[in-house]
Amino acid sequence: MNHNTSWPTTSTAVITDGGLETWLVFLKGQDLPAFAAYPLAGTPEGRALLTEYYEHYSAIAARHDASVVLEAPTWRANPEWAATLGHDLETLAELIRQGVAVVQDVRSRWSASGSFLVGGTVGPRGDGYVLGATMTADEAEWYHTFQVQQMAAAGVDSITALTMGYVEEAVGITRAARAVGLPAIVSYTLETDGRLPSGVTLGEAIAATDAATDGYPTHYMINCAHPTHFEHAVAGGESWLGRIGGLRANASTLSHAELDEMEVLDDGDPADLAARYVQLRAALPALQVVGGCCGTDERHVAAIAAAWHHTGA
Repeated sequence: MNHNTSWPTTSTAVITDGGLETWLVFLKGQDLPAFAAYPLAGTPEGRALLTEYYEHYSAIAARHDASVVLEAPTWRANPEWAATLGHDLETLAELIRQGVAVVQDVRSRWSASGSFLVGGTVGPRGDGYVLGATMTADEAEWYHTFQVQQMAAAGVDSITALTMGYVEEAVGITRAARAVGLPAIVSYTLETDGRLPSGVTLGEAIAATDAATDGYPTHYMINCAHPTHFEHAVAGGESWLGRIGGLRANASTLSHAELDEMEVLDDGDPADLAARYVQLRAALPALQVVGGCCGTDERHVAAIAAAWHHTGA
């Protein structure tokens, strides 16, 4: 079995997973209070569901002899969201450990040649799409340190700040990752105009984050936006585009506000989404990690991986 946990240096695609929460809600009929998947790790039935989900993506990577990074189900596993679910810090820590263990168990059966990394996802303190109250970088580091420390203790290989809507929170999470000696990946979400919910451009956000952290993030990602929302924003050939190493797009072209009102799944067109990923490679020379976000499942990621492989990367 290959338990290589170093960040892949190959030029081929690195497969990551899709839209866990929308998969659970719309395809598996799960009720997810606070849109939180991490509590499922506390029951045998929940762990079985999570295992099914992750095995879809490890299988896709194995088919293409690609590396894989699968993110633990911890997007909502921070103290304030946990409190809304009745979980104190001790309970939260145990559920984080169990969630990471689910992915590690999938890795234990991995036999392909590529690397298999277990990521520790950190989501926003607030909504993620409607900023509301924001924090300074120091406040964000303090707030997210508990979750980052628990995931580090559980043995994740990296910390991924996912669905970040403003710079200071991403900086705080990056600093918390650095404090525990783990690589940090920062993934910003974008509105239909290609800007962060805070209103800054993606280039401005990357520059500010790098400046505040001495360039610590391994790379940046875009998640929870459809390519039609940001294609124009990454078309200029600027040097900062070389810092974008991953993409987890939504299946739907709808805005965040529209998606929040949806009662049925908009799963888009997997083939069209895959084609758009391939087209983005010309604008994003460092793009390597490919997966999905809201509305995507193994069909979308399989299509993306096949298209990527077919075009020679």
